[in-house]
Amino acid sequence: MPELPDITAYIAALEPRILGQPLEHVRLASVFVLRTVDPPVSAVEGKTVRALRRIGKRIAIGVDDRVWLVIHLMIAGRLHWKAPGAKLAGKNSLLALDFPNGSLVLTEAGSKRRASLHVVRGDDALDALNPGGVEIFETDIDGFRAALSHENRTLKRALTDPRLISGVGNAYSDEILHASQLSPIAQTHKLKPEEWARLYEATRATMTLWMDRFVAEAKKTFPEKVTAFRPEMAVHGKFDQPCPRCGEKVQRIRYADNETNYCATCQTGGKVLADRSLSRLLGSDWPRTLDELEALKRK
Repeated sequence: MPELPDITAYIAALEPRILGQPLEHVRLASVFVLRTVDPPVSAVEGKTVRALRRIGKRIAIGVDDRVWLVIHLMIAGRLHWKAPGAKLAGKNSLLALDFPNGSLVLTEAGSKRRASLHVVRGDDALDALNPGGVEIFETDIDGFRAALSHENRTLKRALTDPRLISGVGNAYSDEILHASQLSPIAQTHKLKPEEWARLYEATRATMTLWMDRFVAEAKKTFPEKVTAFRPEMAVHGKFDQPCPRCGEKVQRIRYADNETNYCATCQTGGKVLADRSLSRLLGSDWPRTLDELEALKRK
């Protein structure tokens, strides 16, 4: 799912293209992408774009009369800038917003239709779509700690909950936890003050690094290759590859459709965290250390 750096890049790319431009037409290739009925989508046609905002992981496009189009990309949704009137070709094309200088096209890979468009009127209706997580760059360490420790959760779960913190998902939570040298399963109620300080600084530094990089790229060309896996990342998507800090192999925890990547040496004191599927299979034979894991692989 596109996270804070990706959404920031999209907005940076859209500002010079659509701010001040009239939205001529809205074309829906899938009726399921539109999740609201009032105001009707026709209410935005012919209106001029006056503002762009990020609402959590959503992109909000404001037009005349305080009407907002809110796009949620979910996991597989992506935006593309095409020539004016570009055809909505293929089953993955869901929506086009037509401007005089180009068309903004929403696509979604796969068969599950999770990406969405909401059309709402007024700031109150827009705010109602906000999950409510604190903004990383609008809070101090006390606010950050209060949000994440509202309930006792693992750091991985707390960082990826949009009701607690805004814009962080699976990919960047891995990078943040590696940068702060904290375990993904550490409990929020058990963190020491110095660990909270490391987590807070790592969160801001990690997001700043990637936001700056993506925005710089977006000013040159529209971001067409938005992905959760980047070669420059330290651990996310790097299972079995060397940790850039210590050189030990990156480990993983798999659950459902997600995967958590971490370095056992840097983050868990050398302990290999249980992978749900494999630990059920191996039971008491599950390796507890990196040495035991390597020995098991050699059998």
